[in-house]
Amino acid sequence: MNQQSSRTSFKSEKKYFAEVIDSNISGFLAQSWEWNFFPEFGSLVQVENKKQIILGIVTQIQTGSMDPMRYPFAYKKTEEELINEQPQIFEFLKTTFKVQITGYLEENKFFYALPSKPCQIHAFISKVDPQTEISFLKNPDFMYLLFSFSNQIDNLDETLIAILNHLKNKNILKSDKISDFCKTFSLLTGNDYRRLKLFLKRIQNL
Repeated sequence: MNQQSSRTSFKSEKKYFAEVIDSNISGFLAQSWEWNFFPEFGSLVQVENKKQIILGIVTQIQTGSMDPMRYPFAYKKTEEELINEQPQIFEFLKTTFKVQITGYLEENKFFYALPSKPCQIHAFISKVDPQTEISFLKNPDFMYLLFSFSNQIDNLDETLIAILNHLKNKNILKSDKISDFCKTFSLLTGNDYRRLKLFLKRIQNL
């Protein structure tokens, strides 16, 4: 078996790449069809849910064994050596990622609120087209749901920084967007000066 490198680019033209395996009204857990093909931390993904397109931010990514009786071991070999000598070990790997729902698109209008129903189990997940991504994320209202369910996110501030980095890498991060982002951050943290100061320090080079 010719196992692909774990550095598979997410710039592939694949439309769907994962599916929902656990779901609730505020978010879902997804499994990638290929363990080495998954979205970036802080990126926006979508699920078609009947008349709605549900949009959410990737807040966690994990790769491990799909068989509870088999675990990855350290072989002291490079990835290329393992692919050539023991390609079967990659067949037991899986990658899952958590998504916090931040809104939905219905009848060509964005709603920065939870949908009326959770995503269906086994629903397919796809990337968001660039124009939709720009249009949705230019409004900082998507941050409200992230803060509302911060107890379900491992580290909210890290997620927010990842979102900004993602926008920067997409060349859609403008100074006015950073300003609106920080104003909303300050509002949602109750004007926590210390937290805001630390946050601003970490994003000053964006």
